[in-house]
Amino acid sequence: MAEGAGTAIPFWPAPDFAAWIFDTFINEGAPLENAEHAHLREASIGVLWTGVENSKRQRTIVGRAELGETIGGSDPWSKGRAVQQLEGWFGLVPDFILTFSAPYADQADDATFCALVEHELSHCAQERDAYGMPKFRKFGAPSFCMRGHDIEEFVGVVARYGADASGVRALVDAANAGPTIAAADITFACGNCQR
Repeated sequence: MAEGAGTAIPFWPAPDFAAWIFDTFINEGAPLENAEHAHLREASIGVLWTGVENSKRQRTIVGRAELGETIGGSDPWSKGRAVQQLEGWFGLVPDFILTFSAPYADQADDATFCALVEHELSHCAQERDAYGMPKFRKFGAPSFCMRGHDIEEFVGVVARYGADASGVRALVDAANAGPTIAAADITFACGNCQR
């Protein structure tokens, strides 16, 4: 955990990490460029490290993506405090905020860490209209939103009833096809994780 004034800081901004995310996954020509994240080239993304443990539904949470504009809720005081904190960290309220567990990242291998980052980026979406076309705000900026998981199912249900009956055929087929990025490519792009 970061240290400040003799006490541990539970959350700290990571502008270098944010730049690495753009340079690795989002920007055109990035070593692990993913066309599914192209809409984020115009987004502001604030990245935080944390040492605070988090769990939900008996699962440890090691990454989280949120819309910056929704932080703090609707109460004017809560919202005001959140905006002040975000502006202090990032200089603005970012379109998205990604938070990552520093202890987890420290022990994760390159491929696992890259998968975590891309998982969180996959939650960061551009809204679509009734015809499936990207939505934009009044002055032409993309209108962003959060995207849910493609698939949510229990391993036990898949084991008992199969991929088709449990609605995970596309995931199983993707897993069986193997990764589209070689481990060496991931190691090169994720050099900051190497020991």
